Amino acid sequence: MALVGVPLALALASVLALALWSRGTPSPVVDASGRPVAGSLSEKVFIDVHGARQGMFIVGADASNPVLLFLHGGPGMPEFFLSERYPTGLEEDFTVVWWDQRGAGLSYRSDIAPETMTVEQIVADTIEVTRYLCDRFGQDKIYLMGHSGGSFFGLLAAAQAPELYHAYVGMAQMSDQLTSEMLAYDFMLDRYRESGDATMVRRLEASPPTPTGPLPAGYLAVRDAAMHGLGVGTTRAMRSVVTGIFVPSWLSRAYTLGEKVNLWRGKAFSGRVLRDVMFATDLTGQVAALEVPVYFVHGRHDHTVSYAGAQAFLAALEAPVKGFYTFEDSAHSPLFEEPELLRRILREDVRNGTSALADG
Repeated sequence: MALVGVPLALALASVLALALWSRGTPSPVVDASGRPVAGSLSEKVFIDVHGARQGMFIVGADASNPVLLFLHGGPGMPEFFLSERYPTGLEEDFTVVWWDQRGAGLSYRSDIAPETMTVEQIVADTIEVTRYLCDRFGQDKIYLMGHSGGSFFGLLAAAQAPELYHAYVGMAQMSDQLTSEMLAYDFMLDRYRESGDATMVRRLEASPPTPTGPLPAGYLAVRDAAMHGLGVGTTRAMRSVVTGIFVPSWLSRAYTLGEKVNLWRGKAFSGRVLRDVMFATDLTGQVAALEVPVYFVHGRHDHTVSYAGAQAFLAALEAPVKGFYTFEDSAHSPLFEEPELLRRILREDVRNGTSALADG
């Protein structure tokens, strides 16, 4: 009996240590000497958004800076904890709002009705959060950036309420995701055949995606591992979702232990109710024009969302200003892989409404 109790005691001690580590507050913005910057913001905020309590982290070196609302990917995968591992520096130029969307992370609740988890609702939530930020920071407009799954909602929000945004930035911008998955599948199958990885080839061949969707369960089970194994997933250097995303989420100090549990519950929940709809929607047929400047930033090695698809989408999109920017050393997350280049684009082009740095 004593031997049985040892693993249990170790498990309880680990949970307690993790709970104590998970203080639930973001780190302050500090200067080069490690002192908190006067007038800076670093806080966790909860507000009511269309009847649902939703959370966000707000971080900035100067509260008078322009506001940048960041829409995370997934669906249902918050990214603030990744910014702790991969500093972006965006807080120097903007007041950055890392909002956890309805049903995700800080905004997940076990009693969320699945019928409220719709594309229309999350777009409406995005616009409502934008209005809250405009009111709070006394700004008529803010900047909007959507990453991957967040780019799906961000593009639609910018189309519906252009008066609220200075510009829209799509990072790994979705267009026609089922087509993107077909292209990614062919690429991965070819690469694994070339490398002689018979196990991965067998797993991919067993569940190919189809242009009509939904994506087969077998493909979803192998997709992330296959992409990360080739360096075409979240980042070029990330070879495992477990070590690259799962473990860092539990080591973050900005979420409490309960919030970390909800982060992964929300990821599973959001995927179940939103993925098929999002992937089956061809945004190129939904949005033909935007009334705000539009910027797409995309990693050359990204196969999670099609690089060529995003290029073609922007080429056809009508907008007062538009620019496409290739990140040569990035896969799916230029924000975390080449942050200084992204900061330069945001400072010199996006904030000035120009596209001088865009691809030729």
